[in-house]
Amino acid sequence: MHPPYLVDVHTHLQFAAYLHDYEAVIKNALDRHIWMVNVGTQYGTSCDALFLAERHAAGVYAAVGLHPSHTGASHLDPQELKDLEKARVFTEVGETFDYAAYKKLAEHPKAVAIGECGLDYFRMREESKTKQQEVFEQHIALSHEVGKPLMIHCRNAFDDLIEILKAKSYHLKDDAGVIHFFSGTVENAKKLLDLGFSFSFGGVITFTRDYDEQAKYIPLDRILIETDAPYVAPVPHRGKRNEPIYVVETAKKLTEIKNISLEEIAQKTTANAKHIFNLPLSSHLMRDSLS
Repeated sequence: MHPPYLVDVHTHLQFAAYLHDYEAVIKNALDRHIWMVNVGTQYGTSCDALFLAERHAAGVYAAVGLHPSHTGASHLDPQELKDLEKARVFTEVGETFDYAAYKKLAEHPKAVAIGECGLDYFRMREESKTKQQEVFEQHIALSHEVGKPLMIHCRNAFDDLIEILKAKSYHLKDDAGVIHFFSGTVENAKKLLDLGFSFSFGGVITFTRDYDEQAKYIPLDRILIETDAPYVAPVPHRGKRNEPIYVVETAKKLTEIKNISLEEIAQKTTANAKHIFNLPLSSHLMRDSLS
């Protein structure tokens, strides 16, 4: 197995969107020296992420956790859950976080992070705020117990997220985890940097300038790259199903924003992924062209 050129730190190839071709999509990425972390959003997709990781000696890893939107009634996404009849029932009530069950998954050697977890106030009933916060605190405790970083989702909730993390800071590792698809402000970034977090950027930066200031502000040693596939495909693949191979477009855009070479972006973001997720990567990084 070649060491990676790039690491897609947040993707979902265990989702229904890849039901018929996930192995081909994984092979295509690995052939291009792109490694990945498939991220769980509830118990079933966390198990499936580990299933994919177990099928590969290296290059495919998992994060296990309960997405904040799934702690209560949530939007039905046919790209995510495979059994739509069960999914309709699930999205009406959500999932109760079973700490012991998730701990068992988290202890798996191919599970490299806890999440995606966090807060999402975008589609939310007011009464679900408390439940989301309680479940997030359980993920923080699990991260502390198993010694693995957090994979955090946050939408329209950064003030509350930061307050919870500050209150639980004694539970955080030095490299506390990753704020995925970072959409906060520079001030949010400053506070999260102080708490030990890194940040991943995805395809959205290729078609909007809304995150340029944040990406310029955050030091390169705290930046990672992701796709969030199957969602938010980058330019020039807008409108298509996203895949890990498209993470190179995010890397290319970061070269413009940070005014550094693609090689430096590749080397540093891959080294960051190795460090945060304790991936067994060689210190030598591939120099293959991904064009």
